[in-house]
Amino acid sequence: MFKVLKICAFLLLFSCLLSPAFAEDQKIGTEHDGPKEHYAVHLNEIIVSTPMQQKISDYAKPVTVLHDDNLRMKAGSTLGETLQQELGVHGQGFGPGAGLPVIRGQDGPRVRVLSNGLGTNDASQYSPDHASTSVPLNAERIEILRGPAALLYGSGAIGGVVNVIDNRIPEEIPETGLTVEQKFNSVSNNRSTALQIEGGQDKFAYHFDGYVQQSGDLKIGGDAIDPVKAHKSQEDLTVAENTNGFINNSKADNFSATAGFSYVGDFGFIGFSGNTLESRYQIPTRGSAGAEQSFIKMKSNKLDLKSEWNNPEGFFEKIRTKLSMTDYEHTEAYEADFKNDTFEGRIEAPHKPILGMKGVLGFQVISNRFEAVEVEEDEYINPITRSNNFAAFATESLDLGPTTAEIGVRIEHATINARGERASPHQNFTPISVSGSDLWNIDDQNSIYLGLARSQRAPLANELFFEGEHEATATYQTGNAGLRMETSYNIDLGYKFNSKKVAVEINLFHNWVNGYIFSQRTGGTVGGDPEVEYQQAAATFIGYEAQLIYHAWKNASQDVDITLFSDYTRGKLNNEGDVPRIPPLRLGFQVDHRYGNWRSNLRLTNAEEQEYSGAHEASTSSYTLLNLNTHYHIEDFNKADVLVYAKGNNLLNQNIRNSASFLRNFAPEAGIGAELGIRINY
Repeated sequence: MFKVLKICAFLLLFSCLLSPAFAEDQKIGTEHDGPKEHYAVHLNEIIVSTPMQQKISDYAKPVTVLHDDNLRMKAGSTLGETLQQELGVHGQGFGPGAGLPVIRGQDGPRVRVLSNGLGTNDASQYSPDHASTSVPLNAERIEILRGPAALLYGSGAIGGVVNVIDNRIPEEIPETGLTVEQKFNSVSNNRSTALQIEGGQDKFAYHFDGYVQQSGDLKIGGDAIDPVKAHKSQEDLTVAENTNGFINNSKADNFSATAGFSYVGDFGFIGFSGNTLESRYQIPTRGSAGAEQSFIKMKSNKLDLKSEWNNPEGFFEKIRTKLSMTDYEHTEAYEADFKNDTFEGRIEAPHKPILGMKGVLGFQVISNRFEAVEVEEDEYINPITRSNNFAAFATESLDLGPTTAEIGVRIEHATINARGERASPHQNFTPISVSGSDLWNIDDQNSIYLGLARSQRAPLANELFFEGEHEATATYQTGNAGLRMETSYNIDLGYKFNSKKVAVEINLFHNWVNGYIFSQRTGGTVGGDPEVEYQQAAATFIGYEAQLIYHAWKNASQDVDITLFSDYTRGKLNNEGDVPRIPPLRLGFQVDHRYGNWRSNLRLTNAEEQEYSGAHEASTSSYTLLNLNTHYHIEDFNKADVLVYAKGNNLLNQNIRNSASFLRNFAPEAGIGAELGIRINY
């Protein structure tokens, strides 16, 4: 309790120091800072992740856009940590070093994580212990498309798409500037430093960025290991060593550097960038006496090329081209070596209107080579597998006055060739995905949308062929070479209301999936490790996302908003089992206060017990998460724009077990902590 009082007192003092006297001559701020009156501005934002780059108000599916101060206030060490407060999105933590987004209960290959519109092409889609190379520290904006997005970015993305966007390849000549951000988080002694320099002259533009992150063992609100719950998954587990108040072996270190250049003219632009990223993060121990401390050491090198040709003669309005080559490798405590080398190319061509229809034609190719080797035995736990995917897609939109209809189709051909005794020498899949949606603007305040989709995906290499001990997850993982294509049928229904005092958003979804591929504990062990098997069954997902923003009070320089929110996903296998690692029902409220350039919010989230945990998995208890944030924007401070912020996280110091996490019984979420940061734009 004393620690809670200290953090609350600190935040109160911080707020007082940001004297309202400064606010009178500062800018009012952006719509994402919370005030209800700016919600209409939010609806007019362009979604750059969609090929036709529609406004949010014209897009028939639920979308979230984070940028500016809102992104800076939410940016965490991992992508999952950054997005876990958004509607329909949870974080899938694997200790503090790795965290991925879970959208509508889906993760892995069903949530496509992009970097500037192309896949990150790391190993994060293969297992939750593999960190994403897309880190939000230097991001300019993050866009979340919830619901089926298979037509846009790849088969099987029935959960949605997360696109992390930066300016590493400038599309226009930016103003010369320098951005520096420094922050500290007490819960892990995390120190993060980010730097960005960009500018240009004549028709040449450049961009440089980099960051360094270091963190110690994560502090928590109780015991690290819950032996009773852990025994549910592994009956012979002996917890000889446990920690209280922190997670042993949970340090992390990250480094990244990027350089990009482009030539910009009336025709459009053409440019390239190079990125290198190195990360070393520890894996929390499982309680064995004197157990080896595991870790993952990762390195990724990436080269991107991008161009846009405006107003070509003929049928198309413009032609966009993106290419990416990624060399990725990580080792797990010198026990296993994972490699993933990928080439990805994409062409999008919006065409001129035909009979009132606007649309995009496109082609995409992804070719990769994936392998995993058990180092000591020099044996493949995932054989060398070459996967090639070729796809053609088209979307068309027709404005019918009060309604806007959109249809699309994507046809892919995937080949998977693997070497080794367990592998099938050649497999072919032809996923076909189609979708249709309609947005009905009833009037200036009310709109309804309906979306229907059928999407397919081919199984991944590890789902088919992996067999052996997986060091970081401390399991024996078994693939299934007989897996067939996964086919999903989806219905989305949504309603939006926007007035001067109230904004409402409600989204309902129902997904039926034939041949749903999932990993599940069998209850047995191999070599002392719990066995995890890739299985396939019909599954059903239902759920909703709901939000109400009420503009409660306003005077000349202040206003207060109250937000109520809730989301829920229920995943059930048609053989009467439960889909494992599904997030629980979540509901809560947020109070936003604005005084000039000073912003603060208090957010309380209550998550219910997750009793539908899946076979050989323990339930997770309910929890209440209380966060308090405040930040202040100073314009033209010695020719710089300065953002100063402070956050208090998990102020009730609850020991939270995240039901979406593979490590929930060994690594709870972060305990009470304070974060300080400053961002300076010259």
